[in-house]
Amino acid sequence: MSNTLPEKQYTDLISKIGNTFTNARQKTIQTIHNEMLLSYWEIGKHIVEFEQKGKQKADYGTTLMTRLSKDLKTSFGKGFSRSNLTYMRMLYLKYPKCETLSHKLSWSHYFELLKIGDDLERSFYEKQSIIENWSIRELKRQKDSAIFQRIALSKNKEEILQLSKKGFIPKVDDIIVKDPYVFEFLGISEKGLKTESELEQKLLHHLQHFLLELGKGFAFIGSQYRISIANTHFFVDLVFYHRILKCFVLIDLKINEVKHQDIGQMNLYLNYFKKEENTEGDKEPIGIILSADKDDVIVEYATGGLSNKLFVSKYQLYLPDKKELQERVKMILDN
Repeated sequence: MSNTLPEKQYTDLISKIGNTFTNARQKTIQTIHNEMLLSYWEIGKHIVEFEQKGKQKADYGTTLMTRLSKDLKTSFGKGFSRSNLTYMRMLYLKYPKCETLSHKLSWSHYFELLKIGDDLERSFYEKQSIIENWSIRELKRQKDSAIFQRIALSKNKEEILQLSKKGFIPKVDDIIVKDPYVFEFLGISEKGLKTESELEQKLLHHLQHFLLELGKGFAFIGSQYRISIANTHFFVDLVFYHRILKCFVLIDLKINEVKHQDIGQMNLYLNYFKKEENTEGDKEPIGIILSADKDDVIVEYATGGLSNKLFVSKYQLYLPDKKELQERVKMILDN
């Protein structure tokens, strides 16, 4: 009898054991996160109920948190700073029904979410964190880049309210384009960019951050994607495929103001993809020209009458003025 192990079956055995162990570990970690979140919610509830029984809670609020923090740290160790206790209390006040807490998010997620004062905005980031499976780092970045306000500015009052209730999942007829896009993660100034090629290479070097800024559903296909028409070669800067919309997304980069010739060139790319690259089931491709600046009147006339889905958006290399964007969204909601 041979003592040689059948290699294929043995490899399958290793794979099965590994998958079982990995899945069990992930479930254990998720269970721990869920139990911690619920326990912090319970602690918040205990604090609020204690306050409500007191007759002078406004006077002893800060004193209560300070004393609680000191005594709990002495008895149970770290994790009971005054800041943490304050946010546990806030967790209960903002989510009085524990069933409304998502088991997909950790206490660290809710700690960041509770820093958002506006209920609509907080709800959006909560829903979007669940939909796109954002890490804590990704959530912080999207908050800083004011993604809620940038999407909301393209919508009416009712759509903004729906955005806060359901998050943003692009559908076939949705416009997935933002304006502006924020590339602060590149860590460069606008004067530091010399060529479109340099911008392209930096975006590719930070592809994970770039995909996060583009939004859910984008899959990278390639850069400098060559197309040939009548023995002439053209190169699309960046090509993506959107898994939800089922279409190609072509991106051209411009470090200066976009010109009408740029729009005509993108229209050519879209017509080519529609005829030569699309396969059964693919929707019409979308073209996005990302430029440092644009003249809205020129863009309006240059895109007028085009049947293709072609958009021109600005990009900026710094975080937006979030307060200004919040005011603009508030104006829409107040009308």
